[in-house]
Amino acid sequence: MVAALLGFLEGLTEFIPVSSTGHVLLAGHFLGFESTGKAFEVVIQLGAILAIVGVYAKRLIGVFAAAPHDPAARRFIASVVLAFLPAAVIGVMAHGFIKAVLFETPVLIAVMLVLGGVILLLVDRMPLKVTQQDAMALPLGTALKIGAFQCLAMIPGVSRSGATIVGAMAMGVSKRAAAEFSFFLSMPTMAGAFAYDLYKNRDVLSAADLNLIAVGFVTAFVAAVFVVRGLLAFVSRHGYAPFGWWRIIVGGVVLVALATR
Repeated sequence: MVAALLGFLEGLTEFIPVSSTGHVLLAGHFLGFESTGKAFEVVIQLGAILAIVGVYAKRLIGVFAAAPHDPAARRFIASVVLAFLPAAVIGVMAHGFIKAVLFETPVLIAVMLVLGGVILLLVDRMPLKVTQQDAMALPLGTALKIGAFQCLAMIPGVSRSGATIVGAMAMGVSKRAAAEFSFFLSMPTMAGAFAYDLYKNRDVLSAADLNLIAVGFVTAFVAAVFVVRGLLAFVSRHGYAPFGWWRIIVGGVVLVALATR
């Protein structure tokens, strides 16, 4: 039951800028849920990623089919690969510290939720000049800088999607295009995190761990499908302020709960 709940929470929050990992870690902390090597919290993210692959399957197939003869398709693929590289390098180098220290610090996660919420509110209200409307046509330099912003999400509570969206908007990408590029970037990023974490924990995971992961994986997939289908329209109408308030409220409640336990 707890694994299903955490999986649902993962799928619900993976693609909105509120930090899915932070939510899952905090929920697990208060529910007394412990996973071997903290693998559950990372591996179930693949369920959410498969949801977005399914939603964007037609467009992705079209891009890869056109790549041999279409420079724009090749540039889009290159932009995603470039944006992925900074997190890949830092993630491998800092994997042990992230899992052993940052994942085990609920106060840090709650504080980052609040700070990230404040930043989202400020950025959402700034009169930023929009120069890029198409997530599939970003300059390669812009894509690489967005990838650098993504590295901030190594700290649980920051939010991978939040960091990439804020970074993209700061560089002139529209709100909708920033969210969509974050979708595309999540595919190699989370697939790589899944594979690397599974490899690092291959000797300690048991059949019981795999059963829990399977349950969380499925519920994350189902929840993420609904979020991905509605998020771009929601952002276009309401911006990111609602997510900023969400982060502040959740982070504040957690800090109070930690202080009074």
